[in-house]
Amino acid sequence: MEGEGCTVFTAKGETVRGSILLEKASSHVYGKAVGDTLRDDENMEVRLDAQTVSKEDTEAMGIRVGDFVAFDPRVEITQGFIRSRHLDDKACVACLVAAVKALSAAGVAPAQDTTLLISNYEEVGHGAAAGIPPEVAELVAVDMAAVGSGQTSDEFHTTLCVKDSGGPYHHELSQRLRQIADQVGIPYMVDIYPYYGSDGEAYWRAGGDVAVALIGPGVDASHNYERTHLEALVATTQWVVAYLIS
Repeated sequence: MEGEGCTVFTAKGETVRGSILLEKASSHVYGKAVGDTLRDDENMEVRLDAQTVSKEDTEAMGIRVGDFVAFDPRVEITQGFIRSRHLDDKACVACLVAAVKALSAAGVAPAQDTTLLISNYEEVGHGAAAGIPPEVAELVAVDMAAVGSGQTSDEFHTTLCVKDSGGPYHHELSQRLRQIADQVGIPYMVDIYPYYGSDGEAYWRAGGDVAVALIGPGVDASHNYERTHLEALVATTQWVVAYLIS
């Protein structure tokens, strides 16, 4: 996040622009220390675009402990690629919205009663610990697929995750999703992520007792300046539609 533009949201509803920087950021002043300094909470700061030189000046602007700081996503679409921060998991929200709009436009209803849950707290691990209706019989989490060395996932495919840091997902539901994709001709990958968790596992840990599976588009550089491709988003959307009407 070093060098990113950001916006501070104050408790009064005002916003202040700024940047995320190393406190000793100038190599002309601090020399070798700029490269040697750890990028951690002790050495990073929000440089506000405001005339402030003290705690009192900053507080007079309405800024307090607990104010939210949002990083600029820096969205760019080029040659079918989408580059942005926070594609995990805004990319999958887009897939769900597109799937519902497609079904509505076609006048087609899901084969079963369906609930869509978009959980703001997914990234901190307890997003789907609440909010799932008790009558739910199975849960398909739609989340990004991590791309990197040793993985089968790539930016051009949707992916079925069969196991991650929380253990294996429901084998029968995963197999059914594979069969659905094969039947309608959706190209996909199958992968395992050792440092990854999903809303499905949060639901399980909260006491949910249903089948859970996980699909999603391949995203490169997860939790960094991420990138995916329209082909992966379209395939994920098609998979969601095919599952809902199956």
